[in-house]
Amino acid sequence: MAIPQSRRLDFAEIPVIDVGPLVDGNNPRATVDALGRACSDIGFVYIRNHGLPRPLVADLVEQAALFFNRPMTEKMKIVVNPRMRGYLPLGYRSYAGEAREGTSHQEGFWVGHERPIDPKSPLDGPNLWPEGLPGLRRAMLAYFTEVEKLSYVLMRGFALALGFDADFFEPMFREPMSRLKLNHYPPQDAPERENEIGVVPHTDSGGFTILWQDNNGGLEIQSKSGEWVGAPPIADTYVINLGNMMQIWTNGLFSSTPHRVINTGGKDRYSIPLFVNPGRDAVIKPLVGTPDPSFEPFRYGDYQRQSYRRSFPVANIPA
Repeated sequence: MAIPQSRRLDFAEIPVIDVGPLVDGNNPRATVDALGRACSDIGFVYIRNHGLPRPLVADLVEQAALFFNRPMTEKMKIVVNPRMRGYLPLGYRSYAGEAREGTSHQEGFWVGHERPIDPKSPLDGPNLWPEGLPGLRRAMLAYFTEVEKLSYVLMRGFALALGFDADFFEPMFREPMSRLKLNHYPPQDAPERENEIGVVPHTDSGGFTILWQDNNGGLEIQSKSGEWVGAPPIADTYVINLGNMMQIWTNGLFSSTPHRVINTGGKDRYSIPLFVNPGRDAVIKPLVGTPDPSFEPFRYGDYQRQSYRRSFPVANIPA
């Protein structure tokens, strides 16, 4: 499977777009066009007036800090399982045998939609939760519900920017395989190698990502020339980046852009991404322009499972 080449440009900064009119259901042309340009030229955009309440985020960040400050022995009781749910240990290895193989100076905690265990859908099942920390489950599920509502607003904007009907992408996201993740990055003084930073360079494998980041900074985006451009925190905004599926669907018109994290700010860094992923049975193929005739459509669930195996060997996902 080859991802269609994007038209991502060189850039010096990431635009900030007011999506309030989209949240309100007005779909103004200027907002839609600005979103389309950002998706095409960069693959990253800040959004403001997104409608997500501050207390919801503050509550989850507080619970995340409580969890990550627990002893490692307690966190390892719910280590990430083959369904990609649970604790991702600090210093995990990824991309074994590949050029970008490395150790990420990060720990995380994953949850998804809870569905019955089904051999035909090996990434479905229950979430794992730590004992004695009921506030984490409450805060995480409440946030998941609200940020997922925003994901459908953005889908509408992406579709309109491409000239499609507003609900164009919704069928691909029936029973989505989305994952909400808490990230903790301990500070690093001066990492010398790229394969030992907060998160090694990568692109996201799903549709798109909605990221809250704290005020410590560290996120960097790669321009087409290879330059790393900072995506510093901007108050009351979220960072949106497109994933590989969006680049395929748009036949390269929208960009799935490499990014990395280096936490040299001297303090613990927290971030909260929602990886907005299609449904297991969504058929992935170019939907714009004339696709490469050699491209073979595939089922998203199969792709995501293999991607997780490469990115997170610690989960022991079977071949």
